[in-house]
Amino acid sequence: MRILFVVSEAYPLIKTGGLADVAGALPAALAECGEDIRILLPAYPEALERASERQRPISVGDPLGTGETWLVPARMPDSGVPIWLVKNAVFDRPGGPYVDDHGVAWRDNHLRFGLFCRVAALVTIAGGFLGWRPDVVHCNDWQAGMLPAYLRRWSGPITPSLFTIHNLQYQGNFDPWVLTSLALSPNLYNVAGVEFYGRVSFMKAGIQFSRKVTAVSPTYAREIQTPELGMGFHGLLGARATDLHGILNGVDYRVWDPAADRLIAAPYSPERLAGKAKCKAALQQELGLAQNPAAPLVGMVTRMNGEKGLDLLIDALPRIMDQGVQLAVLGSGDAYYEHVFTAAAASKSGRMAARIGFDEGLAHRLQAGCDMLLMPSRFEPCGLTQLYALKYGTVPVVRHTGGLADTVIDAGDPDRGTGIVFGPADPEALIEAVRRGVTLFENKTEWRKVQRRGMSEDFSWIRSARSYSALYRDIV
Repeated sequence: MRILFVVSEAYPLIKTGGLADVAGALPAALAECGEDIRILLPAYPEALERASERQRPISVGDPLGTGETWLVPARMPDSGVPIWLVKNAVFDRPGGPYVDDHGVAWRDNHLRFGLFCRVAALVTIAGGFLGWRPDVVHCNDWQAGMLPAYLRRWSGPITPSLFTIHNLQYQGNFDPWVLTSLALSPNLYNVAGVEFYGRVSFMKAGIQFSRKVTAVSPTYAREIQTPELGMGFHGLLGARATDLHGILNGVDYRVWDPAADRLIAAPYSPERLAGKAKCKAALQQELGLAQNPAAPLVGMVTRMNGEKGLDLLIDALPRIMDQGVQLAVLGSGDAYYEHVFTAAAASKSGRMAARIGFDEGLAHRLQAGCDMLLMPSRFEPCGLTQLYALKYGTVPVVRHTGGLADTVIDAGDPDRGTGIVFGPADPEALIEAVRRGVTLFENKTEWRKVQRRGMSEDFSWIRSARSYSALYRDIV
């Protein structure tokens, strides 16, 4: 089956978060399953530079008045999956895919990703000029959400689409006037169209006009149908419940495997864990932490915002540190959280370290060197970090929400436990969860059992890819 996978970032070409990991790994797994898949991605400067086998650009004209636009055929440098990069001046900028150098969202994001969706529609509807037309279009998150709306405007047969919600918090909401600049009819601005609380929503367009909708874990698919976690979409998602499916994300074990990871200090496996101690010592040295193998080293690799439960950690921090742990934090996001964790680390020299920014190598070394990984998320669509932690023998300490609930089994189960799971989103529950982790860490026999069970779990992408393949066929 021919599948066009439309996404705004994909590792290793460009990455701001877990979406890129999914877009790098899932198409490769689908190709392994025999699907004929192509990725469509904006031609950010980094993406153009890192793509393999770039070919002569193909002009698609000026679809939205932003200037000449091209498709650059290429391949993913790791998997070899074919890609088309949408080249236009609106993507050729410094800064990130969505924000400028100061972290401020690009003011014309509606036009940038409207253009992206418009080009995707051209590829879908008139793909004959490329010698390839998809049987189904897989749209990912709000940046690709307007594509199903463009396809609905086509007077010919409509290519069916699937829309995946990776995080409902990011919705792509803009003022109503943007419909004109997107070459879409103002008639779409209604409750049965793209209107969402007085704004135009790319997210709503994807949910409303796709044949099927998926969320990135079964629990999250249920949670987003509730007022608490539906972010205003719970009514629409509830109405589409029969078309809404939860498919758990996977792990690319070509990239995340401590037995073969070249970014960590020493390799190790469930049968030979000695290398993990070397990774811990190397990480303590790198971060300026005291060289103490007996101190439980707790890590966080996170986007710094309220979703991740960082406020809970801030309130709980003094009593967590009183338990004798070391804490290592890597991430970026809200300036407030960046400042708080930087200041806390400075006041706890040798016991806490904070690194602000994106550092793929350090993320691997944290997974390998830490004893526990902390994820007190208020909500978590799927989470990939806890899946990496399981593979690296780093015991996850997580809230029972979203994909965390689907992937981590509490150590209270003596036969199946792989981590520490807590329920309430409050500091006391977090403090108690860390205390349980420290107690488990001190019981080396039980600790090793939990580590090895986690490392033996299989969250490979092939299983998820088969679920998507079945859904594509159901859609068609």
